[in-house]
Amino acid sequence: MTTPVTVELPHHLGQLAGVGRRVMVEVEVPVTQAAILGAVEAAYPMLRGTIRDAQTKLRRPFLRFFACQEDLSHCRPDEEVPEAVAAGREPFLIIAAIAGG
Repeated sequence: MTTPVTVELPHHLGQLAGVGRRVMVEVEVPVTQAAILGAVEAAYPMLRGTIRDAQTKLRRPFLRFFACQEDLSHCRPDEEVPEAVAAGREPFLIIAAIAGG
């Protein structure tokens, strides 16, 4: 069983994929970070290795994951995302981190 999930990409990744900032992907239930990122990489193969390491599947250092105003960047990849994201009411945000101070 799959469910549609909206993913908001940083500008540079949207450009690389040749899409806008928002994409919709079909994600296997249960909806987890790993399932969402796997669906994005399957739909847009040019993004493989840009969001998470291709071997370890760990998040790239300068990207953050947010949903429902929560930082999910340090949550386990197999942990379910908030229900509003899984139901398609809220987007899963991939944000480019800004260094500096």
